[in-house]
Amino acid sequence: MDMSRSIFFSVGEPSGDQHAARLADALRQADPSVHLRGFGGPAMAAAGCHLDLDLTRHAVVGLLEVLPKLRDFFRFADEAEQVFRDSSVDAVVLVDFPGFNWHIAKRAKRYGIPVYYYCPPQLWAWGGWRVAKMRRLVDHVLAVLPIEEDYFQTAGIPTTLVGHPFFDAVAEKPLDPMVMAGLRRIAKDDRGAVAVLPGSRSHEVHRNFPIQLAAIRRLHQMHPDAHFMVAAYRNDQCLWCRDQLSDSDRDLPIHFFVGATSEIIQFSRCAMMVSGSVSLELMARQTPAAVTYRIGRLLHEFGKRVVNINSITLPNLMSERNLYPEMISVGPIEPAVDFLTESIDAMLGDEFYFRRLKADLAELRNRVALPGATKRAAEFLSEQITSDVRSGDQTHQFGDAVGTVGSVTERSRRVPASDRRAA
Repeated sequence: MDMSRSIFFSVGEPSGDQHAARLADALRQADPSVHLRGFGGPAMAAAGCHLDLDLTRHAVVGLLEVLPKLRDFFRFADEAEQVFRDSSVDAVVLVDFPGFNWHIAKRAKRYGIPVYYYCPPQLWAWGGWRVAKMRRLVDHVLAVLPIEEDYFQTAGIPTTLVGHPFFDAVAEKPLDPMVMAGLRRIAKDDRGAVAVLPGSRSHEVHRNFPIQLAAIRRLHQMHPDAHFMVAAYRNDQCLWCRDQLSDSDRDLPIHFFVGATSEIIQFSRCAMMVSGSVSLELMARQTPAAVTYRIGRLLHEFGKRVVNINSITLPNLMSERNLYPEMISVGPIEPAVDFLTESIDAMLGDEFYFRRLKADLAELRNRVALPGATKRAAEFLSEQITSDVRSGDQTHQFGDAVGTVGSVTERSRRVPASDRRAA
């Protein structure tokens, strides 16, 4: 009896690529024979997943950015459907990226493949009208935040709270001692280092780093001993950021790194960052930060009508307090530059304020930053999928005995649900 399992991932965000890679490692530890494939990024490939497509290269946000790529996304979804039709896939695991992943879920359901959503879209914050779609297309949600568990269960969607995988990354990933030593050499005699986190998506970097750079220029005049550590996600993003420096910036104490985000967050006194799930790592490492996110006017007007939360930063939502000062930037960048400059100046110069922030972050971390999410998610998926495979195999054996049921059951995995009556 063949009990090997095949899981198809669909992961479109760079941060989701990291979460899915850790989940892949945990699944392989539970069952080395499991076959993992699908859409993802370089971290998943390094974890042993066969990539049918590097979807992280196509991460976009907002209608205006999605429209030029609509044809590509429909083609990608068709490619996934071909896998579902021609291969034996026991489960589909979606990670965030809802606009596209709805189409993957829809195509999986055509072939009777169970769909699990890990790191689900934040419908509790925006897009609540999509919960009916979630209920129709997703078999089970693996929630990463308590607010998600309550929301999806109330909506009638089977949900299990596993915790947020970012806390696993902090707990399990050792900091690179060579990188830490290099950071100490840069700032060994200085009063502090400031982490600069411009985002993981290229369009975020292009929109937000100019604001951060303008604030760095001002802060250098106010705190000449401070150093600014730019943590880029990819080499091309790092090069783009470096290219934004003018000739007059040659004396700025600004340093560029790729693949050293955790080390920079741990080392730095405080940070300026773009809103995103990396805020959870900042919280777990008790690093105060000022948060900005720059968007266009059209998206901002749309957001005001559909978003029903009062913060763009996850730790603030968890604590119901403004532990991380934040600002959405629309229009001229000067207000955002002023905000970043004033916020980081206070973190560098006001020791009482800084220590209070550290204490509040420690209290929140101790309450919510519990590791083990990835292991819990892997155990849940392994149990569920093994049960499905065993049930399907038993049905097939029974079908062989009676001569008919098994062949129909096997064929139903390949035939769209809409066509099964003819089958």
